[in-house]
Amino acid sequence: MVVVGIACGLAGAFGAIVFRFLIRFFQALFFEGPAGVAGVLAGNYFAEATDPLEAALALPFYWRALIPALGGLIVGPLVYFFAREAKGHGVPEVMESVALRGGVIRRRVVAVKTLASAISIGSGGSVGREGPIVQIGSAIGSMIGQVLRLPARERRAIVSCGAAAGVAATFNAPIAGAFFAAEVIIGDFAVGHFAPIVISSVVATVVSRFVLGNHPIFEVASYELVSPFELFPYLLLGVLCGLVAVTFILTLNKSEDLFERFPIPEYTKAAFGGLLVGCIGISLPQVFGVGYSSITAALGDQWPAATLGLLMLAKILATSITIGSGGSGGIFAPSLFLGAMTGGFFGSYVHQAFPSATANSGAYALVAMGAVVAAATHAPLTAIIIIFELTQSITIVPPLMAACVVSTLVARRLYKESIYTSKLQRRGVDLEQEQDPNVLKRLRVRDAVDSNPELIDEAAPFQTLLDSIAHGNHSEFFVVNRKRELIGAINLREISRMVLEMEHLAPVVVAADLIDGERPTLTEDDTLDVAMQLFSHDELEEIAVVSGLNRRHIVGSLRKRDVIKIFNRETLRRDVAGTMSSSVRAGGKHSQFDLGDGYVFQELPAPTRMFQKTLRELSVREQTGVQVILVRKHRAGPGGSLQVPGPEYRIEAGDQLLVAGRKADVEKLQRLS
Repeated sequence: MVVVGIACGLAGAFGAIVFRFLIRFFQALFFEGPAGVAGVLAGNYFAEATDPLEAALALPFYWRALIPALGGLIVGPLVYFFAREAKGHGVPEVMESVALRGGVIRRRVVAVKTLASAISIGSGGSVGREGPIVQIGSAIGSMIGQVLRLPARERRAIVSCGAAAGVAATFNAPIAGAFFAAEVIIGDFAVGHFAPIVISSVVATVVSRFVLGNHPIFEVASYELVSPFELFPYLLLGVLCGLVAVTFILTLNKSEDLFERFPIPEYTKAAFGGLLVGCIGISLPQVFGVGYSSITAALGDQWPAATLGLLMLAKILATSITIGSGGSGGIFAPSLFLGAMTGGFFGSYVHQAFPSATANSGAYALVAMGAVVAAATHAPLTAIIIIFELTQSITIVPPLMAACVVSTLVARRLYKESIYTSKLQRRGVDLEQEQDPNVLKRLRVRDAVDSNPELIDEAAPFQTLLDSIAHGNHSEFFVVNRKRELIGAINLREISRMVLEMEHLAPVVVAADLIDGERPTLTEDDTLDVAMQLFSHDELEEIAVVSGLNRRHIVGSLRKRDVIKIFNRETLRRDVAGTMSSSVRAGGKHSQFDLGDGYVFQELPAPTRMFQKTLRELSVREQTGVQVILVRKHRAGPGGSLQVPGPEYRIEAGDQLLVAGRKADVEKLQRLS
C-alpha cells in the first residue's frame, strides 16, 4: 500500500500540473486570443492560473457575456455524451464511489473531467479547481487499484490517496491534502488507510513544488489577536459564516432543481448557464474563474464593505448557476471567495467600531475563508489546516479554530447535510448508512431464524437430553412447559459437566433441574446487530426467538454461526454490487451482462404490480428464480442512486431493479414490466 501510495502521489501530482496548464491555456484562448495562447506556450507552461479579471476588464461588455456561454456550449455536450459523472463539482461522485462501488471510477472520467473543468474555469465559469483535481486524482487512484486487481477495501484507500495527492499538489498543502481525503472522502483516520494517504500527499507535494515552486497561494500580512476582547467578534463571525454557507448550499440545490426542470436539451443547459454568469460578469467580472485575485484584494483590505457584500451575493449566484446548469468545477475556491468577502465585510464594521481593539478587515477575511469552508463541507479540521498551509500564517490559528468550530455547529444546526453530502442525499444516498460497515443493522432476526429449535419438555429425564445431543446439531436446548411456553435454556456445556456423574444423577434429574431462566431472548423484529451483541456479551451460541406479543411463546432460535454467515454474505454482496453497478452505469439502462452458465445481470423497470410492496411480500426469488441485487432509486436527472435492498425494502414507482438469474427467468420478469 505504501508503494501504491507513492504511485498515486506521482500520478496525482502530474495530473494537477497538467490540469493547471490546461486552465491557463484555455483562459488565454478565451480571454486573450491567439496572442495569449502563444504567450503561454512560449513562456512558463505551468504559470499560476487564477482568474481572468484583468483580461475581462479589457474586453467589450458583450464578450464578457458570451465567453462563459461559449465555454458552456463545449462543456455541456462533452459531459453529457462522454461521462456524465464529470458534471458538477466532483467530490460527491468520489464519495459515492468509495461508499457504494468499492472505489470503482470509470477511466474515461480522468480525460473528460480534466478537459471539461479546464474549459469551464478557463472560460470564466464561477467554479474552483479543487473538486476536479480530487475527482481526477481519485480516478487515477481507482485505475491503479483496478489494474492491480486489489479488493474493494484497498481500492477505497487508493482512491483516497489519489484525492489527497490532487489537493496537496494543487494547493501546495500536504497536511491538508491528507486530512481532506481522510475526513471528507473516506471518513476514516485508521492507520491502515491514513498511512498511504499521507505518503501519497507528501510525494505529490514534493513533485509539484519541484515543478511549480514552493510558495503560498495567498500572500498575507501577519495577523494576531489585538486584544482578548477580539475573540468575541470572531465568534460572531463564525455564526455569520455558518449562515452564508447554508445559504450557499440551499441556493446551489435550488439552482440544480430549476435547471433540471428547464425545458431545453440537457447538453445545452451549460451554455445557457454560462450566458447568465456572463451577464453577471458584465458589471462584476470578479466572479469569473476561481477568484484568487479578488481574495487577495479582500485580504489586503483594498475594497470597501459595500463592494465586498455585493461580491459575496454575486458569487453565490454565479457559482450556483455554473454548477446547476451543468458546468464542471469545484466549490472549494468559491467557498474561500465567499469567506474572504464575508469576513472583509464584517471586519470593516468591527474595526470601524473598535479600531484600537481589533485588527483590520483583512484578518477577518482570512479567518472567514476557513470558517465558510468548514461550514460548507462540515470538515473544520481540514479547513483550519488548509488555511494555515495556504497562508503559512500561524498567528491567526486561535481565532481561526474558534470561528471554524462555531460556523460548523451553526451550519449543522440549520441544515444537516454538507455541500457534498447534500447532493448525494438528494439522490437518495445516505452516506452515514451506506458507509456503516455493519450490514447487520439492516437485517432482522426473522431473516435468519431457525423455526425448528431443539425443544425439551420440562419433565424430560436426563437420558432424553443425551439422546438429543447424539442426534441433533444444537448447542442450546430450550425447555418448555406443556403450553409450549419457554421457561429456560440448557447449554451443552452444562450437560457435559454432568456426564461423569451420570450414573448417580440420571435417575433423579429432569430437564427443569438444569435450566437457566435468565438467558436473553430475541423477537423476530430485533436486528441481527442486536443479536450479535448478545452473542458477544454472553458468549452464547444460540438464542431463543420469542413472539413479540407473548415473550414466553417460542417461535424459533437464532444461531451465532448463521449470523456470521449472513454478515460475510452481505459484505461480499455489497462489494460485488458496487462493481456490478459501475458496469451497469457504464453500459446504460437495460444493458445485460453475461455472468456465465446461462446467468445474466440486467437492469429492469419495476413492474407495476410490485409497487408499494416489500421484497419479502413479493418473494421474487421464490416466485421467479430471479434475485434482486440492487435498486436504482428514481430521481430527477440521469444516473439515480443505487441501494442494496433488504427484505423490508418497499418498491416504489420509478425504481429500476438490477437483477441476476437465468436468462429465461430474467426475460420472463422483463415481460411483466
